[in-house]
Amino acid sequence: MRRHMDWLRQAERDLEKAKRDLAEGYFEWACFASQQAAEKAVKALLQFMGVEERGHSVGLLAEDAGLPEELVELAKELDHHYIPPRYPNAFASGTPSDHYTKKMAEEAVKNAEKILHYCKSKIA
Repeated sequence: MRRHMDWLRQAERDLEKAKRDLAEGYFEWACFASQQAAEKAVKALLQFMGVEERGHSVGLLAEDAGLPEELVELAKELDHHYIPPRYPNAFASGTPSDHYTKKMAEEAVKNAEKILHYCKSKIA
């Protein structure tokens, strides 16, 4: 059973969450939700193509899905937001909220939007 639309719908919700977290100042969570949105968008495209992929590297998934190189690069940047936004031990001291900035979150949201838009355009 192909569930690409389920993956796409969840990607859209994750991006909405990222935007809300950005607006509310939860920059670490905006970055993580952006990574999740992009991961699920690419998985939606892969499922649409009939490919069942596992893993969490948006960069590798994007390469496998044949995304343009510019988007693969953005996906690789989002990969940096998979673990560090959630765990204090990702940093020498402080919490993730001490290390994530508004600018970082804005960039992550923008990158996820581009990837989601591309994947959606290939599915629709």
